[in-house]
Parts: sequence; structure tokens; C-alpha cells
Amino acid sequence: MTKMMVICTGDAGTRFDRDYYANEHLPLARACWGEHGLQSAEAFFPYAEGGNWISIGVYTFSSEQGVHDALASPKTRQVMDDVKNFTDSTVVLRSLFREF
Repeated sequence: MTKMMVICTGDAGTRFDRDYYANEHLPLARACWGEHGLQSAEAFFPYAEGGNWISIGVYTFSSEQGVHDALASPKTRQVMDDVKNFTDSTVVLRSLFREF
């Protein structure tokens, strides 16, 4: 399995709709990427005094190739176009982690 972590960053003035992200965006990602082995999508909202991480999305795929295939898919445009509906964060970090 491979996990893709997507981290949105910002400050106190950055708009982020947690409900929309968890209830609309994650199901959209599952619908668009399920055929590429997306097994689950989870949302985490960290808090650290002075921290700038707003959200952490953890997308679990059956393989690393599935992540690459999903990101290369035309359906990824739907996922990316949806981001404006829940945040105005301009910084998004993406990392892959393999489970052994």
C-alpha cells in the first residue's frame, strides 16, 4: 500500500471549510480515483500554536503506481477544480509513503 498525504497550509486568515472537505471533496476523490486503487481517504485537522498546517488528507492506494495513474488521469481535473470550494490556501504539499 502507498499513502499520499496532501497538506494545505495557511494562516488564521486562510479560508478552509472542514465539512465540505470531509463530506464532499473526499468522496469526489474516491469516485475519481477508485479505479486506480484508492482504498480510503481520511481528513485530519492539526492544531499547533503558531503552526501553519490547516489540513492533512491521507489517501491510501493499493500501489504507488496507482497514485501515479490517478494523478495522471483526466478525472484528476475534477478533484483539483473542487479545491476552490473549500479553501483559498495556495500552498499544498504532497508526499508519498509506502507501507512495508
